[in-house]
Amino acid sequence: MVSIDLNADLGEATAGNAVSDDTAMIELISSANVACGFHAGEPVGIARTIAAAAQANVTIGAHPGYRDIPGFGRRFIDYNPAELREELLYQIGAIHTLARVNGRGVSYVKPHGALYNAIVHHEAQAEVVVDSVKKFNRTFDLDVPLLLLPGSIAIDIADAAGVRVVREAFADRNYNPDGTLVSRRLPNAVLHDPKLVADRVVELAKTGTLTASDGTQIKVQADSICVHGDSPGAVDMTRSITEALKAAGIEKRSFAS
Repeated sequence: MVSIDLNADLGEATAGNAVSDDTAMIELISSANVACGFHAGEPVGIARTIAAAAQANVTIGAHPGYRDIPGFGRRFIDYNPAELREELLYQIGAIHTLARVNGRGVSYVKPHGALYNAIVHHEAQAEVVVDSVKKFNRTFDLDVPLLLLPGSIAIDIADAAGVRVVREAFADRNYNPDGTLVSRRLPNAVLHDPKLVADRVVELAKTGTLTASDGTQIKVQADSICVHGDSPGAVDMTRSITEALKAAGIEKRSFAS
C-alpha cells in the first residue's frame, strides 16, 4: 500500500495564546513537530502536547529554531556557530526528556522557520544543524534523522556526516517551477482551498509530482508532507486531506514508524 506521513507544527502556544488546535490536529496527523520554547511555546503547554501525541501514537519530533519569540523564529539571525550549536542541543534535549517521560523520545528533528529556510543555502548554519543532530545521536546512541526541504545544502552535508535525511513537501504552499516555495511576500503563496490542497497531497503521494504556480508538473521528492496547524481553517483542511488519502487507498503513516 502507498503511504505518506503528515506532520504539523504544534506546541507553539505562548502566554496562554494558542496558535493551533493541537488536540484536534493530533487526531489527524502522524508526526508532530513540537516547538522547543525558543521561537514559541512554554514548558507546560509543550509537555501537554507531547503527552497527547504519545497517547495518540503520533511520532514526536523536535522543532528547534532561532531564539526569537517576538519574530516567531521567522527572522534570520547571523549566529556564532558555537552559540547556535549549544542552543540547538538545548532545545532538542528538552523535547527528548519530555518525550521520554511519556515513554517515547525524539524520533526526528525539523528546524523551524528562518533556520529551516537558511540551511537550504547557508552552508555554515547547515553544518551546525547537522553537527548538532549528530552529537545528539552519538550522546544517546540514536539514529534520529533530519526533516529537510529537497534541494537543501544541508542534505549534502548530512549525507557526508552520516546523518539520515527525510525529505518533506508542503501541502498548503505553492511551488515555483524550479521546485522552490513561492515567497510568502507574493500572492497565492499559501493555498486555502481544502479540496485543492487535498487533491495535491494525493497527487504527490501517488505520483511524486505537484502542479507548480505556472501550471507545469514538477517532481517533488518527499517522504513527509507538512500541514500548517496555525493557518486559518487548518483542522478542516487537514481533515479533508486525511479523508482524501483514505478514499484514494493511501495509508497515513509516520516515516519513523
